[in-house]
Amino acid sequence: MRTVGVLVLPGSRMFDISVVSEVWGVDRSDAGIGPFELRLCAPGRVSTPVEPVGVIPATHGLSGLAGCDLVVVPGRVDPLAPVPPAAVRALRSFPGTVAALCSGAFTLAAARVLDGREATTHWRLLDALERAAPRARVARDVLFTDGDDVLTSAGVVGGLDLCLHLLRRAHGADVAAALARRLVVPPTREGGQRQYVDPPLPTRPDRAGIASTVDWAVDRLGTSIGVADLAAHAGMSGRTFHRAFLAATGSTPGRWLQVQRVLLAQRLLETTDLPVHRVADRSGLGTPANLRRRLRAELGVAPDAYRRTFRVPAAS
Repeated sequence: MRTVGVLVLPGSRMFDISVVSEVWGVDRSDAGIGPFELRLCAPGRVSTPVEPVGVIPATHGLSGLAGCDLVVVPGRVDPLAPVPPAAVRALRSFPGTVAALCSGAFTLAAARVLDGREATTHWRLLDALERAAPRARVARDVLFTDGDDVLTSAGVVGGLDLCLHLLRRAHGADVAAALARRLVVPPTREGGQRQYVDPPLPTRPDRAGIASTVDWAVDRLGTSIGVADLAAHAGMSGRTFHRAFLAATGSTPGRWLQVQRVLLAQRLLETTDLPVHRVADRSGLGTPANLRRRLRAELGVAPDAYRRTFRVPAAS
C-alpha cells in the first residue's frame, strides 16, 4: 500500500484530510515508514474549499484514483450533501481498498459501496447512516470497521485509529507503532466509541411524588437502596410505582438506578483518585467485579481504562 488517494469534495473536513496527510504525506523513510505517494484527487482537478477553513489544491483529477492502492474518503461538514456523479462512478469502479473517515461513510453510502457491509461513523450520525445506507450493517460501538476492501471509522480522531490500522495491516505492527510514537498517540485505543457519547442529563420528572423520590434516591446511590425502597418512599405499591415511574421518566426504576450508579462511578473515576473498590462502594455498585461488569456493559471499557482516558487532573 504505497499510493494513497484522497477524494476531495467541496465541504470535506480539513481535519480528516490532515490526518491522511500526516500518516501518508510526510516523508519518514528515515524511520522505516514509507515512502508513500499521496494524491489529492478532486473532480476537475480544481482547488476545493474545505471546512472549517481553507482550500485544497488538487494534485490529480478523479482519474488519479485509478492508480492508487488505497482511496480515503474524508467526512464532509454536510454528510448528506449530494455527491458528484463522477465521484460516485469513480468509487464504484475502484478495484482496491476504500476507507471512509467519520462522515465520509455517507459518501460511500451514496455510491452504494456500503451495501451488504458493516459500517460506522460518528456516534451522533449513526441513526442517519442507517437511513442513508439501509442495506448496510451499522456498527454502533466500534472505533472502525474492517471489511477487507471497505473500511469506515468513527468520528474525528477515530479516523486516525483507522489510518494506523491500515498502516499496520499493510506494513506491520512495527511500522504502525513507530508512526504512533512520532504522532504521540497510542497505536491502538481501548474500547469503542460508546465511552465518548455524551450521557443524557437526568430529567427531573414533573410528577411531585416521583420527583421527590428521585431526589431522595440520588442522595443515597451509595447505599443498598433498591426499587422496593423507592416505591416505599413514594408511598405506592410496587406495581403502581413501576407504572408511575415509567410514565414520568421513560425508564423503569431498576434501569434508572443502574444508570445513575454508573454515571456516579464515571464522575468518581474522572475526578478522584479513589481505588476501584472505593468507587464501587461509593457508587452503590458494591464490588469491583460488579463495577467492571457494569462499565463494560454500558461503556465497553473497564474502570482503569476509562480513568486513563477521562481523568481530570487536579488543579495545581
